[in-house]
Amino acid sequence: TGFYEKVIVQVNYSNAEVYSIDIPSGLYPDSDSNGTKIQADDILSFQFPKLAFMFPQNYEFVKNWETLPIGLLASKIENSTTRNFYSDPNFIKSLIKSRNKFDHKGTYGHAGLIVGSSGMMGAAVLSSLACLRSGAGLLSLQIPKLGYNIMQTSVPEAMVKHTDEKDHLTTMEVYEGMDAIGVGPGIGQNEETLLALEQLLENSSVPLVLDADALNLIASRKTLLEKTPEGSILTPHIKEFERLFGSTGNDFDRQRLQKVCAVKYKIYIVLKGAHTCITTPEGESYFNSTGNNGMATAGSGDVLTGVITSLLAQGYDAMRASIVGVYIHGLAGDIAASKLGHSGLIASDIVSNLPIAFKNLGNG
Repeated sequence: TGFYEKVIVQVNYSNAEVYSIDIPSGLYPDSDSNGTKIQADDILSFQFPKLAFMFPQNYEFVKNWETLPIGLLASKIENSTTRNFYSDPNFIKSLIKSRNKFDHKGTYGHAGLIVGSSGMMGAAVLSSLACLRSGAGLLSLQIPKLGYNIMQTSVPEAMVKHTDEKDHLTTMEVYEGMDAIGVGPGIGQNEETLLALEQLLENSSVPLVLDADALNLIASRKTLLEKTPEGSILTPHIKEFERLFGSTGNDFDRQRLQKVCAVKYKIYIVLKGAHTCITTPEGESYFNSTGNNGMATAGSGDVLTGVITSLLAQGYDAMRASIVGVYIHGLAGDIAASKLGHSGLIASDIVSNLPIAFKNLGNG
């Protein structure tokens, strides 16, 4: 306010390139701020990023940032308590499983995907290819009858079973030996599909990844949230999140709601965005550091479902599968963008670069 506000207004209207040290003046690091704020082009942030940097509502003030060490004691940092984390390459490398000479396809798990409906078999193809490109040893698909030839041709490495209904899924099963199942890409919102999903939620004995229309079906019948197995991974974008859990006044409030819901239902919520946020049943948040705006394209979320399902099947626990899956997905998108640019990037490009992303993290 007062003199400082006048200075900030003058700086913002100056057309000069603006640098902020630690955080733009007027921006609160941990809560919503309504006052006048510096519109920084670049920020040199002390030691760590600030929570405010993670949210789209602050992009006008936080266009680019990097962190600079200022000599804080490592022992003090290690012993400090926080509920918010930021994934960097070293952290991700510490979570990734190694592959050994005598491993076989059984070592890397049996993944299942329940996907597709009339006009939406592309989502099934993308999630399936992503699952296999992320290292699953076996993949079984459950699809409606119309997609059988499509999947056998597009993903010959997968085993395919179809329902009797031509256009949509009427059953969802857990086959013997399955280690994890991803549900939702392209399944539509038919009433029979809803009933099949309800049966799966009530009876599944393996970890679940719920995405896309699976989330929309749950949102249409909120009692299904109570039936969602503990430890399940939900991967909504912002609109799907709001349908499931309600809207909020700002990004800080939404993050708090995301934590509350993860704890309440004992689930992992992967809220997709520029800094995808994963909240855990313990009330912790992990923000992602990879990805780019070229990934804002149809099918990108289907690819993520395949990646996370693959990691679950390989024996990663739900937290690690979510954190590593989101990071790898974003890294593959970054590799694709470095070759192709952002504007023309499509979901298939992310799939194609998943093996390179794993290789770059020492898991090739």
